[in-house]
Amino acid sequence: MRMVDLICQKKSGEALSKAQIDYFVQGYTNGEIPDYQASALLMAIVFMSMTYEETANLTMAMACTGEILDLSEIPGIKVDKHSTGGVGDKTTLVCAPIVAACGGKMAKMSGRGLGHTGGTIDKLESIPGFKTSLTTQEFIYNVNKSGLCITGQTGTIAPADKKMYALRDVTGTVESIPLIASSIMSKKIASGADAIVLDVKVGKGAFMKDITSAKQLAQTMIAIGELVGKKTVAVISDMDEPLGYAIGNSIEVIEAIETLKGNGPKDLTELSYTISSIMLELSGIGDRTTNVSLCKNAITSGLAIKKLSEMINQQGGNPNVINDYSLLGSPKFVFKYKAPKAGTIFSIDSLSIGKAACVLGAGRIKKGDNIDLTVGIKLFKKTGDSILEGDVIAELYSYKDNFDDALNELTSAWHIESDSKPKDLDLIFEVIG
Repeated sequence: MRMVDLICQKKSGEALSKAQIDYFVQGYTNGEIPDYQASALLMAIVFMSMTYEETANLTMAMACTGEILDLSEIPGIKVDKHSTGGVGDKTTLVCAPIVAACGGKMAKMSGRGLGHTGGTIDKLESIPGFKTSLTTQEFIYNVNKSGLCITGQTGTIAPADKKMYALRDVTGTVESIPLIASSIMSKKIASGADAIVLDVKVGKGAFMKDITSAKQLAQTMIAIGELVGKKTVAVISDMDEPLGYAIGNSIEVIEAIETLKGNGPKDLTELSYTISSIMLELSGIGDRTTNVSLCKNAITSGLAIKKLSEMINQQGGNPNVINDYSLLGSPKFVFKYKAPKAGTIFSIDSLSIGKAACVLGAGRIKKGDNIDLTVGIKLFKKTGDSILEGDVIAELYSYKDNFDDALNELTSAWHIESDSKPKDLDLIFEVIG
C-alpha cells in the first residue's frame, strides 16, 4: 500500500477502505508517513469530504492508536457529554451533579480551553486542591461511589488525534465536517462511555456559524456513534451571545454553583435541564418530559448541589467553596464597562466577549499558555434588557491594571437600539437522534 495512491484516490472523490484508513492513521502516528503526505490527504478530505462509513472508520482508527477505557466495572449505562465549544459554557458543571442526583452515571473526560472557548478542566482547577489528573481506577471508583467524575484527558487517549490536529492547525485543514467529527468522537469513544450527548453550538461564538453546518456536524457524529454501537443524541444550541452572565473560570464555577442552588440564569438552567434529561433517558431513566421534572427536583431538593460537593471532596478539592466563594480567589483589578447610550440591548457578540476574556488572561492563544483562573468578564445585562446611558453593563476582571486591549475587542460587542426591541432568542434549535 502506498500513501500516494490514497491521496490520488481521495483527490478523485473515491472512498477509502477501512484498511487504507488504518494504514494512514497508524503510519502517521508512528512517524512512518511524513507531514507533507498526511497534509495532502487531509486537504483532499477537506475538498472531497468522506462518507459516514469512512468517517466512522477514521474515528475508530484514531481511537485505537491509544488506550480505550474499559468501564465495565461500573454497573449500568455510563453516559458522557461534549460541547463543541462556546463562550460562558459551564453546562458540564451543572449537568453532571444533576444526572448523578437522579440516579445516572456520568463518567467524563474533559479538556482545557483554547482561544475564546473555555475548558471544563480549567474551571475545576480554580477550586483549591481539586485534582483533575486521575488514574483509571480512581476514575472508576469515584463514579461507582457518587455517580459522577470529571477528569482530564490523558496523553494515552487517541494520540493520533492530537498529532493530526496539530498538523491541521498549520495547514488550513481544520474546517472539515468529517475531520472535526472524527476528532471529537475518537476521544469520546476512547473514554469508554456507553452513550453520548453532544451540545453542538451554532452562532458567532461557535465554530459552526450557521444552522446548516451545525446540523451536518451533529448528524455526522450521530452516524459515527450508531456505526460503532454508541447511543448518541445531539442538541443544537445558540452561541450568538454568551451562555449565562459569567465568562472566565472561577466566576463560571460560581455561576454553576448558583444554578445548582436554583439561582442560575434562565438560559443556562434551560439548557442544563434539556441536556440532563436526555442523558438520563439514554441511561434508561424515564422519558425526556418526566426527566425534566426529575432534574428540577434534584435542584429544589438540594441533591444536585450535594453531588457537586461530593465530587469536589472526592477529587481533593475544598467543598467549602459551595458556600464561600472567597476561596476561589479574586482578581487584582476591576473595570466597570458602562453603556454608551440608552436603549435596549439588541444583541451581544459572543465572539467579541470571548476574545476580550482571552486577552484579559482567561483563555489561551496557543496550547500550553498559562491562564489566570480569577479573571474574565461578568455581564449584568443581556439581549432584550433596557439600559440607561452610563449603566454598568459588564465588569472586566484582570491581573494587570491595563484593560485597553480587551476594550478594543469590546468596541462592537453590544448592539444597542433606542427605538426597537429584538425578537426572542431561540436557545435550543433542535434535538437530533
